[in-house]
Amino acid sequence: MLKTVNRVLLGLLGLGLFALGGGVLLGGLDLQRHWGFGMPGWWPFRGPDDVVLGTEGRTRWREEGWWWPTAIAVLAVLLALLLWWLLAQRRHRLAQVLVDSEDGAATRLNGRTLEDVIKEEAQALGGVSRAHVRLMGRRTAPTARVRLLLEPHADPARTLGRLSGETLAHARDSAGLDRLPSKVRLQEVRHRAQRAA
Repeated sequence: MLKTVNRVLLGLLGLGLFALGGGVLLGGLDLQRHWGFGMPGWWPFRGPDDVVLGTEGRTRWREEGWWWPTAIAVLAVLLALLLWWLLAQRRHRLAQVLVDSEDGAATRLNGRTLEDVIKEEAQALGGVSRAHVRLMGRRTAPTARVRLLLEPHADPARTLGRLSGETLAHARDSAGLDRLPSKVRLQEVRHRAQRAA
């Protein structure tokens, strides 16, 4: 949902900026006169001497009593929306996972503890230099984001298979989860070339 909203907002903003920039470019380079076409009567940029916002546009409503409260209210709402959108981009780490204890009551498992267990077991796999794990999503349906730093000799396919079949399966089963969707990123450890003596 957040990705779709971001794409729509960025697409609309991009189209608006593209149209505004194209209009200023048409007027600034006087392309309508050179290419022989006309612009609509409401279009503000007609030639290289036109400005984006003239004196009349800047001072038109300055003396009106409603102008400043309206301008401040619109800017405040815009700022609040931008702050909300910015905070929505942050994906928070899952603090707790709700585990079904099969007696009708839900048990809470510390999310950081589960992350540490997955991390330690992943780092014990052959060819893994370091592991980073973050649990995301809802408490009843967590997802795992795993980043593995692999040694140069590691076999990525084998490591990924063991991570999925052993490490993440153990975490899923021990937490009593039906499923634990995971996104895994593999990176190779960078190392300097060694000189042979």
